[in-house]
Amino acid sequence: MVDTAPGNNAQGSSPREDLPPRRAVLLGASNIARGLSLVVDTARNAWGSPLDVLVVSGHGRSYGMSSRVLGRRLPGILQCGLWEALRQRPAAPTAALITDIGNDVLYGASDEQISRWIEQCLEHLRPICDRIVLTRLPVDSVGKLGSARYLLIRTILFPKSRLTLEGAIETTHKLNDRVAELARRYDARLFEPAPEWYGFDPIHVKHRYKQLAWQQLFAGWCKEELPEPAQHSFARYLRLRRVRPQQRHLFGIEQRQAQPAHQLDDGSLLSLF
Repeated sequence: MVDTAPGNNAQGSSPREDLPPRRAVLLGASNIARGLSLVVDTARNAWGSPLDVLVVSGHGRSYGMSSRVLGRRLPGILQCGLWEALRQRPAAPTAALITDIGNDVLYGASDEQISRWIEQCLEHLRPICDRIVLTRLPVDSVGKLGSARYLLIRTILFPKSRLTLEGAIETTHKLNDRVAELARRYDARLFEPAPEWYGFDPIHVKHRYKQLAWQQLFAGWCKEELPEPAQHSFARYLRLRRVRPQQRHLFGIEQRQAQPAHQLDDGSLLSLF
């Protein structure tokens, strides 16, 4: 990979004439952020290369409200610059992924509100996408949490949350039912994460399963067979970790970065929002 910044307009995204011919839109939170190099490489294997990759992710990311984690604040997925960037782009074969839906449960949003946010994303994506994968929440891993472990994880990852374990389990079950209905209505491939992918941490895929998890997840973009698995690379991980999103606040200071902000060695472009 070549660590380059294709644009220098720090105010946001600008139309380009040299965009790759195929597009991938990835919506999620910490699972995407933690495995971004694997995610991007697997997406390229599944949907073709080079790709115009547009990613919305980040630890604690919400679909409908701004989120703050360790001094860093990001806009909600529905409020970020992705949608304007998509409006500016020409038509292209496009595949999308919607995952990491569970954060908003811990923020106290109802299953009805969260499903409405997901539906708004689907309303934007369905007219321009050839294929969409929508993931269910890992309800089995949440259900196996004891009260003490749940309280510890909630305190570490969502310190302001006061949601009880019983409330989290109930909302997760209801939300999964709504997600399944949205997948049916918007002709999206519904993906069920495997229970063994999770351990003490009920929302993040274990390191040893990441390669397999993304391979199986992106199979929903392929017609017949699994995509080639991406290979772990610490150097690629570090390169992509340095890429800044279009907009964020870091300890109260606003930062902006033109997008696309990174070019890969095959000509793929990466935009973060």
